[in-house]
Amino acid sequence: MEKMREATDLDDVEDNEEDESWKEWGSKAATPEFDPPPNFSNMGFDQLQEEMAKRTFAPVVGFVKLRLGVQRTKDMVVEIAMRWTKVLRTGGLGVRFMAVDRSTVMFNMQNGKEVTELREFVLSQEEAYEVKIGKQEFRRPGDPPLDDVFDKLKAKQNKDDEDGISGNKNDATKDEL
Repeated sequence: MEKMREATDLDDVEDNEEDESWKEWGSKAATPEFDPPPNFSNMGFDQLQEEMAKRTFAPVVGFVKLRLGVQRTKDMVVEIAMRWTKVLRTGGLGVRFMAVDRSTVMFNMQNGKEVTELREFVLSQEEAYEVKIGKQEFRRPGDPPLDDVFDKLKAKQNKDDEDGISGNKNDATKDEL
């Protein structure tokens, strides 16, 4: 088989094609444009906080209060935290949940822009009652504040103590509160 020879004399070849990538080569990359800032003067406080959360790039740390009055072990809370972490990582959110006690889960998230999606996910879980991010508390519509639920449970516990009802259930509630 005979070897192909490359033509070394390219003087008669005319290349007048320039593609877009050749024209762009060496030029500075265009910086992506951000959305123009919204008009904050027409927004309520909740809308303002929502807009600010969308534009947060910093890591976010928060807590999830689980439904009170439900008996669970620390292992159960660890399992809830692991399950939520796996589900959200599968969905592409870089968040990690950690069990704090029998009624609290802590989370940290690297990209604060995704905090709205995180909050919606957590509140869609039946075990969760309230999400606290910074000084903001989020609950499902119609749910009373956690302090009201706490007061009701404490009043019920005091009534049970007065009636002489005692046992593991009340001990678990005391530990939970």
